Amino acid sequence: MSETVENAPAAAVGSVRRSRDVPMLVERARAGDPRAVARLITLVESGDEVLPQVAAALAPYAGQAQVVGLTGSPGVGKSTTTNELVRALRARGHRVGVLAIDPSSPFTGGAILGDRVRMQDHATDPGVYIRSMSSRGHLGGLSAATPQAVRVLEGAGCDVVLVETVGVGQAEVEVASLADTTLVLLAPGMGDAIQAVKAGILEIADVFVVNKADRDGADATVRDIQGMIALGERGPGEWRPQVVRAIAARGEGIDDIAAAIDKHRGWLEQHDELRRRREARAAAEVEAIALGVLRARIGSLRDGTELTTLAAKVAEGAIDPYAAADELLAQLGA
Repeated sequence: MSETVENAPAAAVGSVRRSRDVPMLVERARAGDPRAVARLITLVESGDEVLPQVAAALAPYAGQAQVVGLTGSPGVGKSTTTNELVRALRARGHRVGVLAIDPSSPFTGGAILGDRVRMQDHATDPGVYIRSMSSRGHLGGLSAATPQAVRVLEGAGCDVVLVETVGVGQAEVEVASLADTTLVLLAPGMGDAIQAVKAGILEIADVFVVNKADRDGADATVRDIQGMIALGERGPGEWRPQVVRAIAARGEGIDDIAAAIDKHRGWLEQHDELRRRREARAAAEVEAIALGVLRARIGSLRDGTELTTLAAKVAEGAIDPYAAADELLAQLGA
């Protein structure tokens, strides 16, 4: 499922690029057509009016892929580790999808870094689909469209979907609500041991990867992480995060990372945690969609007089903002 289609008629390729025929696009994506996958993700990213149709068509394939999130500070080697994980997963015969979330251009809103450039080893592999997505100002290290893009890759038959976040540091914890297994990458000499002390980044990690482990200070970083894990409170049978050393640039430690992911997957299934996480993920999706609809309806009120009238009453003290919000929601039928 590479992103190039050899010997495909130009007219056919063009029709897929522009098509909004959702059943046809899903059928072709299921058959491994990368153009159809790309078109579906584009419809998702742009919030096209056919998005509900896309979601309905993909619903039967939900939950069929293992979703692995990779996060960490800039420069820790997320893209290199992702690239090597793809290689290891392909050696197992898995079809792999990669969503690489990049910072947005302030001018065009497009992805600046384009992680696909750094994963050219897999560009011609029909079992790999790589997509760079712009964060478009969305906080938490992901794009707002990431959950639906994961569904597209599930529908396209990917066994594993790797989601690489924007490298912004300790704030990017949103990936934990999307992934079945979350990898937090650290590197010696970058202050990452201190970052791991902070509750957010410590609590989201299922596996810690100390990358660039050939650098001075790697042993100290591992000890610091293990010490913080030991201080965490866990009940009987709760998951204890694994700590893995790696030198991704040389392909070293990748099998250990894959083994840690497998171990966590086994624990998830044994303790029914996989079902719970996916239900929580679905609840977050539904909530986000509902809130988006409400925001759109509230925005439409700005063209009328209801919101302006309520705002004037709040400003002059005739009504409090909570009562005004209740009245606004009543007008929306919410």
